[in-house]
Amino acid sequence: IFSNTYCSSASEQNQKTCAQISKDNLLTLLKALVPDVNILEVDNAPIESLCEIAIETQGRKGIIYTDPSTKYIISGSILEIATKANLTQERLINLNKVDFSQIPLDNALVMGNKDAKYRVIVFTDPECPYCAKLHEETKKVIEKRDDIAFFVMLYPLPMHKDAYKKAKSIICEKSLSLLDDAFARKSLPEPTCETTAIDDNINLAKKLGIQGTPGIILPNGSLIPGYKDADSLIALIDKASK
Repeated sequence: IFSNTYCSSASEQNQKTCAQISKDNLLTLLKALVPDVNILEVDNAPIESLCEIAIETQGRKGIIYTDPSTKYIISGSILEIATKANLTQERLINLNKVDFSQIPLDNALVMGNKDAKYRVIVFTDPECPYCAKLHEETKKVIEKRDDIAFFVMLYPLPMHKDAYKKAKSIICEKSLSLLDDAFARKSLPEPTCETTAIDDNINLAKKLGIQGTPGIILPNGSLIPGYKDADSLIALIDKASK
């Protein structure tokens, strides 16, 4: 699952050294730091003399680095100066890809043409300020591109005390205008239906490893956390659709 970019950037000696690291020994060392950790893969890092370790803990996948002797663990991002690319973030996006086709969209609010060529899923919380900012940017994307549609999944977080009830009110009416009202901090009507849709969304988000909002799933299954402006969204969607 590791891209050729990472393999080719390491020396031949480093390739041999990383390949020879014992996963069992490494796992024993890591469990002393993080008891429930699991090692998914060990490969070469973008920097010579470093090895990349793909791990999973508490349902989340991540990247850490070690030296070939496994004496040190490095947690953080590797940035490529020439391209300004965050190589660690790119690997995390690839590592956390989901199967877009297996995500049920029955509980989604649709922004744009539901039959648009490119579909993007957004997990959002009606009381999340960054979700509100992203929501305005998705509107700009739709104005610029009629081949992109957003499927909004309401995912209230426990930290927002009224978010669940607001999400239920919105989904009962399948109303984007109520979502706009929520983001504008306006009062919403009481829920008019009994539905499991919000609980289903919460369970789905947890299954996909989405623990915060906003969470964006691109057409190729890449999971992008956090706010993005319209132009950045379009660039990500176009790249993911190639």
